[in-house]
Amino acid sequence: MKTVLVVEDDKDLRRLMYRALRGSYRILSAENRLETIQIIEKNRVDLVLLDLRLPPATGTPEEGMRALEEIGRIDSEIKVVVMTGDRGKETSLKAIEKGAHDYFAKPFDLEEMKIVIKRALHIQTLERENQCLRQRLSQKVGLHNIISGSHKMKLVLDLVRTVAQSDCTVLIRGETGTGKDMVAEAIHYSGPRRNQSFIPLNCAAIPETLLESELFGYEKGAFTDATRGKPGKFELASLGTLFLDEIGDMSLTMQAKILRVIQDRSFERLGGIKPIRVSTRLIAATNKNLEELTAKEAFRDDLYYRLNVVSIPLPPLRERKEDIPLLVDHFLKEHNKGSDRKVKGVSSRALKLLMDHDWPGNVRELENVIERAVVLRRTGMVSEESISLLPAVGKYLSLEIPFNSTHTSLAETEKRLIERTLEATQWSKSEAAKLLGIHRNTLRRKIKDFNIHRE
Repeated sequence: MKTVLVVEDDKDLRRLMYRALRGSYRILSAENRLETIQIIEKNRVDLVLLDLRLPPATGTPEEGMRALEEIGRIDSEIKVVVMTGDRGKETSLKAIEKGAHDYFAKPFDLEEMKIVIKRALHIQTLERENQCLRQRLSQKVGLHNIISGSHKMKLVLDLVRTVAQSDCTVLIRGETGTGKDMVAEAIHYSGPRRNQSFIPLNCAAIPETLLESELFGYEKGAFTDATRGKPGKFELASLGTLFLDEIGDMSLTMQAKILRVIQDRSFERLGGIKPIRVSTRLIAATNKNLEELTAKEAFRDDLYYRLNVVSIPLPPLRERKEDIPLLVDHFLKEHNKGSDRKVKGVSSRALKLLMDHDWPGNVRELENVIERAVVLRRTGMVSEESISLLPAVGKYLSLEIPFNSTHTSLAETEKRLIERTLEATQWSKSEAAKLLGIHRNTLRRKIKDFNIHRE
């Protein structure tokens, strides 16, 4: 049950409020500022109904304002709803500026009071749930979730730890699939903004015509379908972090607008004229060579210098192959979760295939290979056959079907290929057909023609 503290020097009004609320909340009461602070320090209080005109200075709201500030210092999660007999709103608005959640004027309707309390506590519940989710997300995407053991990645993580504690702009550089998004998240969730929003945006995935409204938002009537205003990513990330992935794909026109926000810390929504000030940390990432783009005047050099305050280069997987066993083990555990799959590990020969591969798609490609291998095996160990049959690796590694070129016909080789594919897929004809690149009906016909049976 939620706890509500009623702070009111009028004994009769305090008793009336107690009777109205006692069925729904645990009610505590105080009649002055000192008593209020003592109760809050000794009890878990969710909401305070605070009369601003408290003794000894009942003629002014000064004592109530002091109480409001002290409550905020003790526990910022407490929702404070102020009560005032002032006819104007000036005092109430001043209380809001000092941290009050809401207000209502005396004399008040008890039902109105109940609605205000219920609404404030509902918002508090949502905020607490959001805080828990952020903490869990921080644990999930923090530094410890970046799997590495190599010296090159150790240097990266050391740099991430350092820049996470500052607000400087960071440029993450690396090939596709190296984990630039994970590094950006780790910087955010390891720093002082961890409890604020992390807003990612892939600049290459959004058409140029829509990118401006995505970044800066728009006002009602800004264009034909703008029936109401909408905040953009910069606005949503204010006090938090905006992650602009693939910033090297951004047009020169949009680059100029990004530069202005970095310099001025303000912008206007599309169709708007009112400047919106933000305190947004910016992290950018690219798989392109920005120095070459600036030399070709395809990327603004002034924006490049603004973004490149701290540069974090991510090594491709082929340059840190000692991390592959750790990554394989991690991906096996991840893709075994929440299913009936019980794949225990990877055979030594399968691991050798993985270690010998160059991984042009980097960590993302490796994860896709392991996920598919887990789907195909379901139990036991991931075999060499399971790995070599996968298109991602198969493009670079032979299937190694043993045959004597002098005595083995093409038909016999085809039969053996189908048999091994069926074994690797646990006789899933649809999966086998996909791997072989043929229609399922064609596979069925060949199984019949070659007289292949499941052992």
